[in-house]
Amino acid sequence: MEALMRFCLGLGSLPLLLDAETRSISAENPTGEKGGGAKAEPTPDNPASELGRGWKVRPCITLKSGETVTLADIKGCGIIQHIWITVTEKAYRDCVLRMFWDDEETPSVEVPLGDFFCNGHGLRYEVNALPIVVNPVGGFNCYFPMPFRKRALITVENQRWEDIHGFFYQITYALVPDLPDNIGYFHAQWRRSMTTRERPEHTILDGVKGRGHYVGTFLAWTQLSNGWWGEGEIKFYIDGDTEFPTICGTGTEDYVGGAWGFGGKTYSTAFLGYPFRKADPGEVPRHCLYRFHIFDPIRFRSDLRVTIQALGWYPNGKFQPLTDDIASVAYWYQTEPHAPFPTLPPAKERWSR
Repeated sequence: MEALMRFCLGLGSLPLLLDAETRSISAENPTGEKGGGAKAEPTPDNPASELGRGWKVRPCITLKSGETVTLADIKGCGIIQHIWITVTEKAYRDCVLRMFWDDEETPSVEVPLGDFFCNGHGLRYEVNALPIVVNPVGGFNCYFPMPFRKRALITVENQRWEDIHGFFYQITYALVPDLPDNIGYFHAQWRRSMTTRERPEHTILDGVKGRGHYVGTFLAWTQLSNGWWGEGEIKFYIDGDTEFPTICGTGTEDYVGGAWGFGGKTYSTAFLGYPFRKADPGEVPRHCLYRFHIFDPIRFRSDLRVTIQALGWYPNGKFQPLTDDIASVAYWYQTEPHAPFPTLPPAKERWSR
């Protein structure tokens, strides 16, 4: 069974032959069943009408306004290995991606679609990280392993006032006989807040109960003051920490592996990135950053809270508390059951423009 965990590792595991079956769900095979792909019959107005059944008849779906669509409902024991999605930018903040493991009542993942794939502010740009990759033009990819013992349910809800056409997706997974007792379940949570001068701090994650490890942060930062905005520290309060954290960073750009205000440059690497900066005339500056703790997960035994400060500089060389608009995604693994998530704000409170 230890060999199963090598699904998550590098090229050295490729020669291993495991007791597993590969399946994949898409609009062409909505259930992922063996031999179940490419069965749709073309209508006369379908591009494949002259070719017939089996020739790209149903490659995508339409997300009806106000409806929740089931992308995957997998029965049995397994691990999701890859998710690919592409859709118009209209869906990025107005559609909500949710994931449920083993018939739980509340989702372990609840994040606006674009933010889950590190595309913040409802905008499209490229990301070249290890677990999240966004390729031209808007090809979302996720390689976070997502294990489940009895069932995996993935849905997307369109909270926009109009239908969204051309939603393409592919979810690839392996069915396995069983999973190790010490395996954690994948979680992701979105939060947004406006920091204040009295307390210039954004909460990335709070209220986590159970044993697990924290594996990533994505930040979509709207800068509402002139000058440098990234002097604040990230803090991890672990296993009963109250006033003071166990892990304390040294600056926002430092946390994502940069230095000295990024020098005006953007970058996207396997674990660390500042892939997006937009400061057009007449607009407030916007930034996107990520840090994936793949080889350095933050481990906790009972509880976890994560915050980040919003600090700049006053002309006299003192730190300036900033009133910035910060949205974030926290990624982590933990034992179930998980604590309830905060209520996700409605679509109009998630818009960035």
